[in-house]
Parts: sequence; structure tokens; C-alpha cells
Amino acid sequence: MSNNKLGFWAVFALVTGSQIGTGILILPTNLAPFGFLSVVSWAFSIIGVLSLAMVFANLCRYFPETGGPHIYVERIFGRNAAFFIGWTYWLVSWISSTAVVIEAMGYLLPLIEINNQFICLGLEILLLLIITGLNFRGVQAAGAAELILVALKILPLIIVPIGALFYFNLDNFVIDNSVKDDSNSTNCAKIVLLTIWGFVGLESATTAAGSVSNPGKIIPRAVIAGTLAVAFLYFTNVLSIMGLIKGSDLMHSRSPYVDAARHVFGGQWHLLISIISSIVCIGTLNAWTLVSGQIALGLAESSFLPKIFAKKNVNGAPVFAITISTIGIIILLILTANKSMVQQVTAMINFSTTSFLFVYLVCAVGLLKFLLTKSEHRSLFKLFTAIVAVIFSLWVIYETPITTLMIASLFTFSGIPLYLSWYSNGKVTEFSSDKI
Repeated sequence: MSNNKLGFWAVFALVTGSQIGTGILILPTNLAPFGFLSVVSWAFSIIGVLSLAMVFANLCRYFPETGGPHIYVERIFGRNAAFFIGWTYWLVSWISSTAVVIEAMGYLLPLIEINNQFICLGLEILLLLIITGLNFRGVQAAGAAELILVALKILPLIIVPIGALFYFNLDNFVIDNSVKDDSNSTNCAKIVLLTIWGFVGLESATTAAGSVSNPGKIIPRAVIAGTLAVAFLYFTNVLSIMGLIKGSDLMHSRSPYVDAARHVFGGQWHLLISIISSIVCIGTLNAWTLVSGQIALGLAESSFLPKIFAKKNVNGAPVFAITISTIGIIILLILTANKSMVQQVTAMINFSTTSFLFVYLVCAVGLLKFLLTKSEHRSLFKLFTAIVAVIFSLWVIYETPITTLMIASLFTFSGIPLYLSWYSNGKVTEFSSDKI
């Protein structure tokens, strides 16, 4: 294996690191009002995300190239759709990264007792620049760092639920009055909507296919294995914490892992949990910084962005693409600096998740079309998983508030001026036809 190529474990770390972030830190609180119904609904969530993982595993197996979703859409639906999928995916990666930066600093600030808005913003930008600098060292350095960060954040996610299981009490699972008026099917849909954010990023490794050794083999395995590992961690953590803390208390908790550590271990464990929570977010930020650069690199290699976005430094890192992404995130941090952390993160999560679902839906439909037209690649299992992924994505989008859908669509529409300008200059036709 080449020294500058990622192997299975580095790709596995990228897949898990992209998913394990702010989602797992807030899920116990968000799901507490639904009681034991939330546990049952996990089955739908896991089936849905695993079907999506299979979609991207298969697409990467057929098209193992840098860029991820927009490459698959271009091969199946053409260049018009591909540009807007790639553009949306790139912009939303900024929003997701912004939410993660805010969350990471939100867990660290109580330790240093700083409440000044401008100092907080400065520290957020500093953290982002440090991670950007790491990614300038190339995918190998970023991948190695991600492997270490994943190991650091998975360990407590194993220890806490094991400790909590010794205090597990089924009586803590109580459905709150606020959700009793809704039907079980409606509540189930709400639960799935809440859990989706925790799995966003399952496709992230596909964007770096050009930097992976034997991507057609390694990435599909890592995507499926990584998503299975994340699903297991999420389910065991949520189940154990909900069984540890009474639902009426948990639903009002601002830091469920801190409260869980106090119940199980006592003492000043909240300090350690704050540090661990920040590490979780930093690992996710590192993964998304790498992914964001690879998305822009893939768009440039497909002639959807100027060639300067494909320019790499001596370490093989797309420096201009990463720099533009970092600037975009800094702008978002500044624009949202006057809101509380909860307001910032919640709004970004809603818009990001919805935009990602649009991308997932198009890719799932694309795989379905590909399998129906290419009989040599067709199998009943692949068709079944593609159909499940389409139905799952449509269902979640249907349950999303119309206002959120409209705002999320603006990320896609914002690419129209760039596309028309690029198209009118004939740049969009530069893509080599021998790859189509």
C-alpha cells in the first residue's frame, strides 16, 4: 500500500468519526419524552441508515472516484443534476462543521470559565484553524489523527453504558404527557427525525476515494462496518442512559453524559466528561474538514469549479479547497455569534439534516435506476436495499416541517448563479467524455 494512501482502518475511522459527534451527546435528552417507544423506533432508524450505507457502498464500488455523491449523480443522471448535488453537499458540509465547532467549544468553555462572546468566537476560529492546519498536512496525517480521535471518543462511549447498566431500571422509561396526544406512528416518525442527525456523514469516506488504496474494495467495507459500529454505540448508549436516569429528569438535562457519570461514578466526573465531549466534536470536525476539501476537489476535477480548487500542496492536500471551506465556516461562525449555543446548533442541525436527506434520496434513486438498467450488476438484495433507502428518505423528508424544507432548498438554489456563469463560459463542458 502506498504511503500516501488511506487503508481500511483510517477509512473506518473517517466513517465513524464523521457520524459520532453532537448527535450522540444530545440524543438521550431528546428521546427521553418518548419512553420505551424510542427504543422500539430505533429499529426503523437502523434499518434506514444501513440501507443508505449499502447504497453508498454499492455506488462507490461501481464508481470509486474522488468526490462522492456528485460523481454518482453525474454518471447516472447527467451533469446538471450532478453540479447541484455537489454544490449542496459542499455548502452543507460547512454548516455541519460550524455546528460542530460551536458544540466543541461549548463543552470546553465551562472548564476555563469564559463567557465573553468575542473571546468565545476567537477560540472557535482558533480551533478551526488548528484542524485546518492539520488537514494541510494531507489525508494521511488527517486520517491518522482521526484514528486516534475515534479511539479516544469511543472508549468512554463503551465505559459509560457499561457502568449505567448496573443501575438500569425499566421504570425510568415513561412517556411524557407532551407526546401522549400523538399516535405511535407520528411519534415514531419524530424519533427517527431526531436520530438521523447522528448518522449524517455515513457516506463521507466516498468523497476521498482517490486517496484510498483500492477504494472499490476498502470503502464499501468501511462504510458498512463503520455504520454498524455507530448504530451499536448509539443504541447501547441511549438505552443505558435512559434506563439510568428517570425520564422526567433526563428530558430536562442539558448534559446527559455528565449526569450519567455523576450517577454512576460520583465526584467531579463532569470535568472529564466535558473534555471527552469536546474530543468527540473535534474528531467530527477533523473528519468534516477532510471531507469538505475532498468534495471541492472532486467538483474541480469534474470541471464544476475552477481548476485552482484541485491544486494540491506537497502533501497532496487540496489547500485552496480547504481554505475556502474554512473561510465559509468562519463567516457562519461570525454571523451566528449573537445567538445562544443551543439556538445555533439546533438551527444548523435541522437545515443540514434536511439538505443531506435530499442528497441521500437522489443517490438512492440513482442506484435504483443504475441497477434496473445494468442487469449484470443487479441482485434482489441490492434492489431491496435501494428501495428501502428511497422509501426511508422520502418518509423522513415528508415528516420535516415545510419551513425547514424551504430554507434547506436555498442551499441548492444558491448555486444557480455560479452554474449559469460557469456554463455560459463553456467551462462545464471541459469534463473528459471518456469518464462518462
